[in-house]
Amino acid sequence: MFLDLDKKKTDKLAVVDSAGHRMTYGELIDRSLAIGKKAESRSLVFCLCKNEAGSLAGYIGFIENEVVPLTLSSKIDREILEDLSLTYQPQYYWVPEESVSLISGEAIFSSLGYVLLKTDNQRYPFNDRLQLLMTTSGSTGSPKLVRYKKGNLEANAKNVAIAFGWSEQERAICDLGMQYTMGLNVINTHLYVGATVLLTTHNLMSPDFWDYIKRERGTNFTGVPFSYDIFARLHFERMDLPDLYTLAEGGGKLTDKRYMEFAEYARKSGKRFIPTFGTTETSARLSMLPADLSSQKIGSIGRAIPEGELFLIDEEGNRIDEVVAEGEMCYRGPNVTMGYAVCREDLLKGDEWNGEFHTGDLARRDEDGCYYITGRKSRFLKLLSYRVGLDQSERLISECFNIECACTGTDQRMDIYITEEALKNDVLLYISEKTGLFKNLFKVFVIEEIPRNDSGKISYKELGKSD
Repeated sequence: MFLDLDKKKTDKLAVVDSAGHRMTYGELIDRSLAIGKKAESRSLVFCLCKNEAGSLAGYIGFIENEVVPLTLSSKIDREILEDLSLTYQPQYYWVPEESVSLISGEAIFSSLGYVLLKTDNQRYPFNDRLQLLMTTSGSTGSPKLVRYKKGNLEANAKNVAIAFGWSEQERAICDLGMQYTMGLNVINTHLYVGATVLLTTHNLMSPDFWDYIKRERGTNFTGVPFSYDIFARLHFERMDLPDLYTLAEGGGKLTDKRYMEFAEYARKSGKRFIPTFGTTETSARLSMLPADLSSQKIGSIGRAIPEGELFLIDEEGNRIDEVVAEGEMCYRGPNVTMGYAVCREDLLKGDEWNGEFHTGDLARRDEDGCYYITGRKSRFLKLLSYRVGLDQSERLISECFNIECACTGTDQRMDIYITEEALKNDVLLYISEKTGLFKNLFKVFVIEEIPRNDSGKISYKELGKSD
């Protein structure tokens, strides 16, 4: 069975969620199989995910019955959902009860607060190895998906579990959404070893979150940079959390200051701080830094996970063999997915990457073989760990407001340049709603004209010089 769930102790607690559900491995298997068999094998289901038991059981059940899920946030923008639906024409939706009225389809089954809706769309052929689809462009409306093949998820679950040393005694706090590759990885790795997954929809700033993880004795937490910024504001170091032993980080780059703060906190308190790095294209994590090096190698993402290999290439695509070097970071391993899809016909494609992925990140390798991300080749940002395409954001704003627009920024903030003062607030509200991200992660600048080079392309280097 998927993730070897049938080999776990049937009476062991598998899942707890903040909505009040508790399931053993035996119950999780039964519920999952009951859900999965209600959908026709080799069909497509859109899963509108929440960190709740119903969402998780559906995901497992569909994969077990060879139904292909596309995982999306239950809070996805409705226009974006409609566009994806038109592009990929799913045969089913697996949605929270409160979302049923928003989606066209016949309710044919319900369980754990979720409902399976059957549409009028006809089943169409996929590649035989296709197992899962995930978005890769944040929530800016791109139809671009990552195609997971059978074996990717389980290979990553196994090797990440080995790297962390997880056992069935863990009680993993899953705060990151399961539609997000890192959140799903937390779930998979812990179910793989027979541990307990603590799903929560509580906000990190809410007392309910802390009451929940204390009551359920959470032993490890995986967060993105924004999570650790919140921890710092809440004076996490003063909290009494005796069961929490491992703090893991991924989904973006911490500032050196924040990295050092938590590395030192862990060292002094006898806990583990483990930085990691991953991408949707590699089934989440591809590297990690051992906890005993976190105070020595500030900013490092460490080395490849078991069965994986990190390496650097130069601008011509040649492998760089020098021990200490800098170039584009690439990865080989069994967790590398098959490639992208931008239309339903692409779901028939085979494995285009053959186990090797070029990340587009520039990195430095030190004398101990540890890697440090130094920049990014392509035009996207990771805002709160969600990848948001700059080109896609420009297109959305330009089309909506019929104006010229240019987007730049860092992983801390997107800068949006327009030429219409009257639209400044409208643009800010629009992009915040489209991405589902906070308004303070964007800043709109009004300039006289968008600078362009001789060929008419936007000259991004000129932007911001007069800010």
